[in-house]
Amino acid sequence: MADIQNCDLKSLSPLQLFEKVTEQGEKVRALKAGKAPKDEVDAAVRMLLSLKLSYKTTTGQDYQAGLPPRDLVSINNGTAKEEDEDFVDPWTVQTSNAKGVDYDKLIVRFGSSKIDTDLINRIERAIGQKPHRFLRRGIFFSHRDMDQVLHAYENKKSFYLYTGRGPSSQAMHVGHLIPFIFTKWLQEVFDVPLVIQLTDDEKYLWKDLTTEKAHEYAIENAKDIIACGFDINKTFIFSDLDYLGTSAGFYKNIVKIQKHVTFNQVKGIFGFTDSDCIGKISFPAIQAAPSFSSSFPQIFNGKENIQCLIPCAIDQDPYFRMTRDVAPRIGLPKPALLHSVFFPALQGAQTKMSASDPNSSIFLTDTPKQIKTKINKHAFSGGRDTIEEHRKYGGNCDVDVSFMYLTFFLEDDDRLEQLKQAYTSGELLTGELKKVLIETLQPLIASHQERRKQVTDEMVKQFMTPRKLAFEF
Repeated sequence: MADIQNCDLKSLSPLQLFEKVTEQGEKVRALKAGKAPKDEVDAAVRMLLSLKLSYKTTTGQDYQAGLPPRDLVSINNGTAKEEDEDFVDPWTVQTSNAKGVDYDKLIVRFGSSKIDTDLINRIERAIGQKPHRFLRRGIFFSHRDMDQVLHAYENKKSFYLYTGRGPSSQAMHVGHLIPFIFTKWLQEVFDVPLVIQLTDDEKYLWKDLTTEKAHEYAIENAKDIIACGFDINKTFIFSDLDYLGTSAGFYKNIVKIQKHVTFNQVKGIFGFTDSDCIGKISFPAIQAAPSFSSSFPQIFNGKENIQCLIPCAIDQDPYFRMTRDVAPRIGLPKPALLHSVFFPALQGAQTKMSASDPNSSIFLTDTPKQIKTKINKHAFSGGRDTIEEHRKYGGNCDVDVSFMYLTFFLEDDDRLEQLKQAYTSGELLTGELKKVLIETLQPLIASHQERRKQVTDEMVKQFMTPRKLAFEF
């Protein structure tokens, strides 16, 4: 019996173990208060001690009542110094490594699966064409249940895509384009519906914004998203502040999720404290709800069993770990995920881009001159201190931001490899590498700006009107 219990305990997450210890502690107190027989109390205490030991073994922490484990990322890169750790949650990304976050360790910590060559080859077979450069280059590097999505697709079963944007500013930067570029490709090659959530409610709760300003940002960001070239007949973009009041299906799913997640769990997953407003505590259920097709009865004809695939940066994974935990308990399919790496700030992969710092990234509103100036002045270099040293020892592509950006935006694999070899050998200088990036980004952003000018308020309204899409379910 003890062996069975131990096997069961090994399969529990830190949060589930925490809940078990808490529950057992309450049981012991109740038995003692009720003057239960001594052998019954002793057995309950032994179970409590066993649970506490399992909790410590799993988390490396002693159990403390009311203090659940933070289900966030704190990866030690081989040292005990706190400043040498990677830290990732939905709002903060910190690393002291110039190469950026250690994604292999992140996969282990989050319990996701690496996107390996076999999976990429399977995607290629399924779609009958070359995989996107983001897959070929490991920009989307981790997944949950993508093999299930492919199995369903190979057996003529449909799925749908869900991604989103937190509209915290009027202007988006090039890093914000990554999930949308990839999602557009996925939508085209698999020919599936797409829903895009604009979490203006989240930004109101977290930022110093009025609801009106948050919604205004959502509309402006929608124009940039539409300018990526999404098909209006296959795409529904919605603002939480708008859609939540019009969709009974969406709200019902939010309530179901809320019922099955405890306050202790959201504190553990998201680090909420007793002083956080209740809006923050309830928000994760709102981000989780689009993972279920019944949140969009107008698109899926009321069907609840259409699986969802979510392309997103890996810092959003805590929301969907929670969602995947809840899904079976409310009788709905778990969403699958594709995780991308973080887009580095101009100043280096260990710094975070900030909408309040115009020099931390290239914005979609920047002029060709601003793009050139920012890259030349602010892009962190992997080059040597002098030309002589650079020619002799070569540059470091692993930390050079210009090369990192080209990995995202330069389509030609052979050209990218040539640049890497030339820079590493010292043949190509930093200024020359920056010039290639400038010549890559200037036309890309100029063409985006041209497409955005064509996006009218009427088009935004059409994309954001709840309606049937060009699919039969």
